[in-house]
Amino acid sequence: MSTALDGKSAVVTGAGSGVGRASAVRFAQEGARVIVADIDLDQAKETVRQIEGSGGTAVPVGVDVADEEQVRVMFRTAVDWFNRLDIVFNNVGIPTPRLGMSFEDHTLEDFNRLVAVNLGGVFLGCKYAVLQFKSQGTGGVILNTGSVAGLVAWGGSVYGATKGGVLQLTRAVAIEAAPFDIRVNAICPAAMPLTGFMAAGGLQVDDAQRAGIAGKVGEQHPLGRAITAEDCAEAALYLVSDAARNITGVALPVDGGYVAR
Repeated sequence: MSTALDGKSAVVTGAGSGVGRASAVRFAQEGARVIVADIDLDQAKETVRQIEGSGGTAVPVGVDVADEEQVRVMFRTAVDWFNRLDIVFNNVGIPTPRLGMSFEDHTLEDFNRLVAVNLGGVFLGCKYAVLQFKSQGTGGVILNTGSVAGLVAWGGSVYGATKGGVLQLTRAVAIEAAPFDIRVNAICPAAMPLTGFMAAGGLQVDDAQRAGIAGKVGEQHPLGRAITAEDCAEAALYLVSDAARNITGVALPVDGGYVAR
């Protein structure tokens, strides 16, 4: 087991699948003790089983990141188990109710739910992370999951607006928290057809169809490959580690060169 995060304790939200699961597993491989948080507790427990099966330490927590009291309990659980907190990865995000839907087809209910989870969840995660880090007096690291859709007009308009909000919140909190040695960054993935994001957006495909979509998506990226959860986990690991100790306020595209075209 490597030790880039040895002795660190981390909270990863949305860790029951996709980028969150890959990141929680990767953090544990590097020595972190991980709170595996997800709205689906059974999925969180499966991630914990994977971590423990490789000799790591993890605790599952069920949480709706749009619910402030549940977020408070998640942070309290982390400190109760590990006595301190070093890393918070606010990774939860939901897509539009139907991938490809037009702006005018969104209802106010759609808008409010996307804002509550994608932006509100990051707000709450950042708020309680900053409070905990300040109380410890030893600094800390926050990482948020943005999106290429928050950098350019790509993907659903309302979804992209929430991710744009995540990036501005990331930059603003990074500057405000810097005097307390709290770093705040974001990763911005491009399309990830091999995760569960398509199914969450109402698109049900079989394995062969998914592979075909991944190939087509990869053609949109200059490097020619679709983005995987593991790609994001590696970027996340770097940004939360001490190797990035002088990096804050950054929105790092994990996009195969898409936004640089």
